[in-house]
Amino acid sequence: MSALHVLFRVGDAEYAIAADEVLQMESYEGATPVPNAAAHVAGIVQVRGRVVPVVDLRVRFGAPMRERTIDTRVVVAQRGERAVALLVDSAREVARLAPEQLKPPPPMVAAQSAGLVRAIAQIAGRMVMLIDLDRVVGEERLDGE
Repeated sequence: MSALHVLFRVGDAEYAIAADEVLQMESYEGATPVPNAAAHVAGIVQVRGRVVPVVDLRVRFGAPMRERTIDTRVVVAQRGERAVALLVDSAREVARLAPEQLKPPPPMVAAQSAGLVRAIAQIAGRMVMLIDLDRVVGEERLDGE
């Protein structure tokens, strides 16, 4: 059975996250910096009355930095009661992916991505990497507590 996924871009690559893990998407208007936070934590924002950490996926994925644009978005992901905002270059598409479309990443890619990429799919000739949300957010707690 296929499932909906939210597609987003970071640098020159396209990524996906299961739509049932996405709470909302919105324009990025900045975050409040947190002293001594990990380099990939851009700060904190308030979402639906909750304070959530913002994980800059350019930093997390080792992509070169660039100025934020009008397309920059935060994809707010939620698992259980915990939430995190993923800072991405753009997010405008939802696609339905069948399980047979999802292939494990090649061993070299899996090793170099440190488990951040759970699977790879092709959508209309485009390569899309399905992220592992738990590994992407790493050691910080999802609810910012």
